[in-house]
Amino acid sequence: MHGALSWWQEGIIYQVVVRSFLDTNGDGNGDLSGVINRLDYLQWLGVHAIWLSPIYPSPLGDLGYDLTDYTAVHPDVGTLEDLDHLLEMAHSRGMKILLDWVANHTSDHHPWFQESRSSRDNPKRDWYLWRDPGADGSPPNNWVSIFGGSGWTWDHTTDQYYYHTFLEGQPDLNWRHPEVQRAMFDAMRFWLDRGVDGFRIDATCLLVSDEQFRDNPPNPDFDPSTQLPDGALLAEYTRDQPETHAVLRMMRQVVDAYGDRVLLGEIYLPVDKLVTYYGSDEGAELHLPINLNLSWLA
Repeated sequence: MHGALSWWQEGIIYQVVVRSFLDTNGDGNGDLSGVINRLDYLQWLGVHAIWLSPIYPSPLGDLGYDLTDYTAVHPDVGTLEDLDHLLEMAHSRGMKILLDWVANHTSDHHPWFQESRSSRDNPKRDWYLWRDPGADGSPPNNWVSIFGGSGWTWDHTTDQYYYHTFLEGQPDLNWRHPEVQRAMFDAMRFWLDRGVDGFRIDATCLLVSDEQFRDNPPNPDFDPSTQLPDGALLAEYTRDQPETHAVLRMMRQVVDAYGDRVLLGEIYLPVDKLVTYYGSDEGAELHLPINLNLSWLA
């Protein structure tokens, strides 16, 4: 006989984009107070957990997924005290609060990247992916941004390219760097210490790219009418890299130290690959890989 299911296995997780939810102070932005205001309604709907889309400080080039601080709240949506109050009010109703965890990249306005781009010998230089140009000055390889165009942007400060899976204002973090791992896990602990019940990890299968920076092969079945621009290439060296699993195992250890918390992951892979993100004999990874392919079925 199996034991009782965990809350995340049988409960409803409801995504709230705070900015477009409920504005309680008349400034045109939804806010954390608005979420608190509607907790009874959400509970009446049968919601067990609320996943908040990014609420961090950000220049908002990509709906807050270009963040500048992992341990703060954007003043447009409230304060840390508001978040604490939301946690208290949700927990008093038996509801959970999850944060969107933008693990793949930061904003180019983030202090880490500002340091990284300042000089080639800055201690945070290798916190991001920097490469010399090709012999003709072109990007280091053929990797493309999900939004189209090269995934590499030239930076005149140090005459190198940096890599970004998404917008050029969203440079990818180097998850192979132990100090990046330490800084990110410390930031997760900041929220777990405040009582956050877990995280939905953005772009989970993109966290690590090929260490040799090899070209991705062309996709012979690319259809620009139905696929994003990056579909022109097969993401053999930029998605679902083996090292990603080691990162997730470490992340799971951080979360498991806090007891009844959860890691969800945004995954867009075939099911046989998606299920590997639950973990293996080497250790547990995600509690719940989210199968986004289901949302893209015609």
